[in-house]
Amino acid sequence: MASLPLLPELDKPKLVGIARLASEGETLREGHNVEYFTIQTKSLLNRCVSKRQMPFTWTINPYRGCEFGCKYCYARYTHEFMEMRDGMDFEQKIYVKQHTAELLRHELRRVKPEEAIALGTATDPYQPAEKRYEVTRAILEEFARHRGFEQGIVTKSNLVLRDLELLREVARTNHLSVHVTITTLNVELARILEPRAPRPDLRMDAVRALSAAGIRVGVSTSPVVPGITDSPQDLESLVRAAAEAGADHLFANPLFLKPCSAAVFLPFLEQNFPHLAENYRQRYAGRAFLAPAYGKRLAQLIGSLKDKYNLTGNRRERIAYATKWQAPALAEQMDLF
Repeated sequence: MASLPLLPELDKPKLVGIARLASEGETLREGHNVEYFTIQTKSLLNRCVSKRQMPFTWTINPYRGCEFGCKYCYARYTHEFMEMRDGMDFEQKIYVKQHTAELLRHELRRVKPEEAIALGTATDPYQPAEKRYEVTRAILEEFARHRGFEQGIVTKSNLVLRDLELLREVARTNHLSVHVTITTLNVELARILEPRAPRPDLRMDAVRALSAAGIRVGVSTSPVVPGITDSPQDLESLVRAAAEAGADHLFANPLFLKPCSAAVFLPFLEQNFPHLAENYRQRYAGRAFLAPAYGKRLAQLIGSLKDKYNLTGNRRERIAYATKWQAPALAEQMDLF
């Protein structure tokens, strides 16, 4: 296959590291304004470095970039490591990691018994590319050969059900949980916010099927998008649906906007929710996170709803991060934003 240069060589500094590897990737397929490339990977396990409290030590992302095109996606900055500064490149240029199972086999030696591994923290492991390239499946097949690891999978896709039997095999000898992200039950709103992700009802069906198969499964409502997905009524409907589908737990965190994400999300607001645009500009001015008061109010609301619908994590042993704030009872008509 002929290589497709992404950056012209003239008047450009010499590329090094991940940027050089990306530029050498071979094109695999093109369609729907999305291009797929191979990328050689020196390491599959990445140690989590974050100022926020996280429930895992290691992360695995089978792909670089994500085709789902979620308008709020925080991970667009990861393409900047490959010298791609246009935020749209993240959803239009997808890099398929190579030789992942072999890398994982060797790197698992670095993982201590108490250290959890999260699959799909920056890019969805079950995005459309997975149907053809099966990188995630190869990783799970390798995990099935081991025992005693603590692993969580985060996805917006019902494609996870393709691997149901494999997930059960992994869970027999490891601590496994699957976290399905559903930010809203409103199909039309989901289509606007997450234009190429599966419909929310299909994702909830996946929760139901995973639970019925005995897999520890939870729902992530993150990010909760202020003024758009955070009404108490909508959040209660989502929590109730998760409980009825058999979810073991649920967690929620508010939207945060890195500069590369804001460059996509704020114009999106201007077009689709213009009445919120100025509020966002003020609230997020010079910062990626909202003031702590919003997060505390959200945590209180979610905590009370989890108690109401018995989604406190007591149904089965779980691996999940809820929130660092306490969750006392709360008036249902609270104004979050």
